Amino acid sequence: MIESVPNLSEGRSEERISRIAFAVGGAGCRLLDIHSDRDHNRSVLTFVGEPDRIIDAVVALAGAAFEEIDIRTHRGVHPRIGSLDVVPLVPLFDSSMEDCIGLARSLGDEIALRYGVPVYLYGDAASSPERRELSSIRKGGLTGLASRISSPEWHPDFGPARLHPTAGAVAVGARGLLVAYNVLLDTEDIAIGRRIASAIREREGGLPGVKALAFYLESRRLVQVSMNLTDIDATPIPRAFSAVRKEAARYGVGVVESEIVGLVPRRALQGAGKEDLLCRRDPAELILEDRI
Repeated sequence: MIESVPNLSEGRSEERISRIAFAVGGAGCRLLDIHSDRDHNRSVLTFVGEPDRIIDAVVALAGAAFEEIDIRTHRGVHPRIGSLDVVPLVPLFDSSMEDCIGLARSLGDEIALRYGVPVYLYGDAASSPERRELSSIRKGGLTGLASRISSPEWHPDFGPARLHPTAGAVAVGARGLLVAYNVLLDTEDIAIGRRIASAIREREGGLPGVKALAFYLESRRLVQVSMNLTDIDATPIPRAFSAVRKEAARYGVGVVESEIVGLVPRRALQGAGKEDLLCRRDPAELILEDRI
């Protein structure tokens, strides 16, 4: 079994999101969760299936996303490079990272051939060390990629060396389990959010396996610290929550709530529940093993 967690650049139209997600079941995979966010204008789908069906599902999903989403008119706080922004593949049970790397390459080739959209490989499937981190590919967003896609060192792994006019580009990768986790702060000051994100970010001496950004959410009029926890054994969700709350307290700022995006392995919670984490969705309902 393989897990796929595609990120769509659409988080506001329920009808559009439903039409795109319908492609997953039609290809024989099991859709486990949809998480949408209006401020990020982004939806995260979680589904599982056998390798061949994962390919069919993602290719069908890509076609639906390209038809429904025009990246030229997209507005949202989250960095993105395309209508179907990123497609991670995650090995589960007896599948391996090598399986996912092979799938990522097959998917990239098929999406580029069928739709004429440039595809970049990232994570364990990356074709070079410079492309391993998704943030490197998405640096500067759509405008940044457009400015360098024609240079030989930034030619896509598959497809034309130019952005698709309405779909942009796609990043397809293989990676291990990851938790997307957000903490909402009781402040409108984005500078405080950025300082907290910097303090907890691994590359700046913070928590292991933590990537973090800060966003101002117009709909809530509050600042959010948005994290990817890439090593959930070193930094499970409760540790990340405590770190953000501790840093926020230094600036006299409280925590309003936290939010798990998509599904999480049971061990990432370490027994913490909704009240412990001030969690928007009950973590007990978001355990990957139970949904499977």
